[in-house]
Amino acid sequence: MGSSQSAPKVTAQDRAILDLKLQRDKLKQYQKKIQVVLDREQEIAKSHLANGQKDRAIIALRRRKYQQGMLLKTDGQLENLEQLVSTIEFSLVEVSVLHGLQQGNEVLKEIHREMNIESVEKLMEETQEAREYQREIGDILANRLTHDEEDAVQTELRELQALAIGKAVPDERIELPSAPTAPPVISEDLEVVQSPSTNSERIAIPG
Repeated sequence: MGSSQSAPKVTAQDRAILDLKLQRDKLKQYQKKIQVVLDREQEIAKSHLANGQKDRAIIALRRRKYQQGMLLKTDGQLENLEQLVSTIEFSLVEVSVLHGLQQGNEVLKEIHREMNIESVEKLMEETQEAREYQREIGDILANRLTHDEEDAVQTELRELQALAIGKAVPDERIELPSAPTAPPVISEDLEVVQSPSTNSERIAIPG
């Protein structure tokens, strides 16, 4: 009578590795999808600048920078968790890993919400509701961005302004007439008259 082979036990470390892989795959999917949102926010910022609405352009750029920052931070956190999971002494860092995975799931949910293109289009709308949404987003992001991120926003704003000015004022070069190369031709109808007082010659034009 043969003995049945028992299934291998799934450890906490195995589950953590699987969760990390799922989060990493989901983050890669989000990175591709959210690029559409990031491009649209930059176009909205350009449009507001063209209309002289610098404050609204800054809101769009701040939101764009915030989303880019979330992607980078999440990617870095998952990379750190992968290093912790692969350690031999996993039991010593298990609590930290599980906490990190939980945070990762929350951030991924937030990134998923940020991919909503309808909320991005509200940055262009002129309705009262849209205006209130824009002010709310502007106030929230002003406190969430780091100093470096805010500096990056201001740098991008100046670049877009310079680009807009360059398009509005094309580089028009005025063509100046070329200098004459042949000596001037004097008409045969002109008469040279001697001036009695100065003993000098002048050209008289027949009337």
